[in-house]
Amino acid sequence: MCSVILLRRPGHAWPLIVAANRDEMNNRPWLPPGRHWPDRPEVVAGKDELADGSWCGLNDTGVLAAVLNREGTLGPAAGKRSRGELVLEALDHADAPVEALSDLDTRAYRPFNLLLADNRDAWLLEHMGEAGRNRVRVTPIPEGVSMITAKGMNAPDCPRTRRYRPLFAAAPAPDPETNHWAEWEMLLASRVSGAGDDPREAMCIMTHQGFETTSSSIIALPAMDRAGVLPRWRFAAGRPDEAPFLDVDLGGGSGPVNPTV
Repeated sequence: MCSVILLRRPGHAWPLIVAANRDEMNNRPWLPPGRHWPDRPEVVAGKDELADGSWCGLNDTGVLAAVLNREGTLGPAAGKRSRGELVLEALDHADAPVEALSDLDTRAYRPFNLLLADNRDAWLLEHMGEAGRNRVRVTPIPEGVSMITAKGMNAPDCPRTRRYRPLFAAAPAPDPETNHWAEWEMLLASRVSGAGDDPREAMCIMTHQGFETTSSSIIALPAMDRAGVLPRWRFAAGRPDEAPFLDVDLGGGSGPVNPTV
């Protein structure tokens, strides 16, 4: 179960901060965030080498997209398109393309939660696999701290959300100005699931079946009026309790982007 945490604070110098842990089979090949698609030179995203899509990405105009599976829908299915294509399609736009993707015919995909955001707004687009419902449900994401998992946004029946959303809300927010990320990075690396809870409900998971947290991100978007200020992307290329968070170089606009110290 992947997790995305959002802090929305309109009017702030950094109005959107998104943290995300990707949980996946550890033998599924992938590449860290980069400009991996020659026909999309403005897109920086992690690349799923199996399906050629992405789980999380950002474009040069400040649109952010991330996709999560719905509960019980891990992996591909015959006759269905890869959900990772949705991230790339979203990042083809200069603004978060809510209207375009809300008209998506969901019969082509397995159920998903799709985050679309920029420095002004954020939305959750949900395909829940409901019989007879062929369009996504669009929900604006409120100000403050929200958490998205396979069960949806701020789901009361998700143990991970119940435990960790209050912890992220109470922790000092990342501060790109001073390069302070420590508290959120520690929470993303937490293996604590709570007494009686499934260990897979921790933020950072590891199982004997090979399903685990395979990477972690924190992305911060600057306000519209801060011309010349680039977003920040901190990326751990592995389980965040083991792999260090490094900065992704978002400058240049061409060629591969690699994490740097």
